Amino acid sequence: MTERQDLAALQQRLVDFAAARRWQPFHTPKNLAAALSVEASELLEIFQWLTPEQSAAVMDEADSAHRVRDEVADVLAYLLQFCDTLGIDVLDALAAKIDRNELRFPRPDSSAG
Repeated sequence: MTERQDLAALQQRLVDFAAARRWQPFHTPKNLAAALSVEASELLEIFQWLTPEQSAAVMDEADSAHRVRDEVADVLAYLLQFCDTLGIDVLDALAAKIDRNELRFPRPDSSAG
């Protein structure tokens, strides 16, 4: 890809990809949530037995970096398809969650010490 695509364009590519293959009947919220969980587990599997130091260096080796990038892409792809199916704007949902977390977990008072 020569230019960066925005999230909406990538999400539409995923919708079009699935539609062209007639996968919509299988792209139910339940199935997409399950697929998302499987892909997140495959990402976790890469790190399963690594020490903290090894996990911090996982992107230093070409093979492991490639595997991590692929699994991250799979997780994001299924998340975007899940959001499309349920009509969730992923960026709005994230912004709202950050807003709630900022209220739930206020910044420590920097004058205390």
